[in-house]
Amino acid sequence: VLVILAIFSAFVFSSFRHLTPNPFLTFLLIASVFIGIFLIVHRISRYFEYDSDGTNVVMINRGLMLTDHINYREKKVEFEKDKFVAYKFHNYLFYRTLDIYLKDRKSGKRKESFNITFLPKKKRGYIRQSLNKMAKANAIA
Repeated sequence: VLVILAIFSAFVFSSFRHLTPNPFLTFLLIASVFIGIFLIVHRISRYFEYDSDGTNVVMINRGLMLTDHINYREKKVEFEKDKFVAYKFHNYLFYRTLDIYLKDRKSGKRKESFNITFLPKKKRGYIRQSLNKMAKANAIA
């Protein structure tokens, strides 16, 4: 691994030599790019769980990276099916979200948003089907 890393870093440093003659600045430039990419991936990488068995629906977002010991990135929403109002999927360039709207005692309606970037298209279809069924049942009632 170290040999491959040495060859890779030699190639990267030689290809970025035309930007600045100072190798320390080149190293800072490359390190900041890698750190930036890591932070972006860390921000959008979340695992999504959906369970609609029974009378309650449970939606959980968990972080994929750096969350083994400290679970600071978990978002869990549990609600009864009759509290569900509507939903909306948002597809951005590299990011997808699911917004759900629930009945609230105080303000009437509240919005919860979940990151579903890594959810496959087939599972999004199943979730859409389940949410449509709940919305239709609540509209009739």
